[in-house]
Amino acid sequence: MSLSGLFLILFLLFHLSMNVTAAFSGAAYNTVCSLLGANWYAVVGTFVLAAFVIIHFVYAFMLTLQNRKARGNDRYLISARPKNVEWASQNMFVLGLIVLLFIILHLYQFWYHMMFAELAGVEGSINPQDGAQFINYYFKGNIIVTVLYLIWFTALWFHLTHGFWSAIQTLGWNNTIWIKRWQCVSQIVATIICGLFAVITIVFFVKGVGGDLSQCQDACHSVCQSACDAAQQMGGGCK
Repeated sequence: MSLSGLFLILFLLFHLSMNVTAAFSGAAYNTVCSLLGANWYAVVGTFVLAAFVIIHFVYAFMLTLQNRKARGNDRYLISARPKNVEWASQNMFVLGLIVLLFIILHLYQFWYHMMFAELAGVEGSINPQDGAQFINYYFKGNIIVTVLYLIWFTALWFHLTHGFWSAIQTLGWNNTIWIKRWQCVSQIVATIICGLFAVITIVFFVKGVGGDLSQCQDACHSVCQSACDAAQQMGGGCK
């Protein structure tokens, strides 16, 4: 489960780079879309990604059932959160379920109308390779979709803040010094990923793709500064 989680984080970084491209230039984003599209390597990558998502969720479901079975009726005796236990760690499955539901929505909005439509030869009102137009269609001026995605990024942030360092711990880096550092890194990574996704989504809502470059740069700087502030609040940073 840790390996699948780390792989999905790498994919989030890749997806984030595409969104950043779209915020700067719709034409550049469409170039990336055309390079991916329904080409064989993109299709293979999609199946690999889907396999990792399924593996990750199945393992999460199995672990949740095992934990509930191990605790038995004891889970009903204490309702307060134990000391030094993160809220996210107690709600990872619920957070993951929220993330999964929005992944399904995102797949319908983009993958189904882009890669799938191209593979199936389905013709719609928008060219399957015109990813910029799809972004404008779903986000520009659409407050409902924008708010839903911001909720998604919030759930993802909580999921990543615990999931990243937990995955590292599972791989063996779990001594008292390094685990605190990895917890700090988790806060930074989660804030940068989810913060930039959120900022870019707001840019799409306000201006669509290819928004004002200076505003996007200022927003990215703000997110990075927030990540640094979050790290400093965790006991003096990553020392």
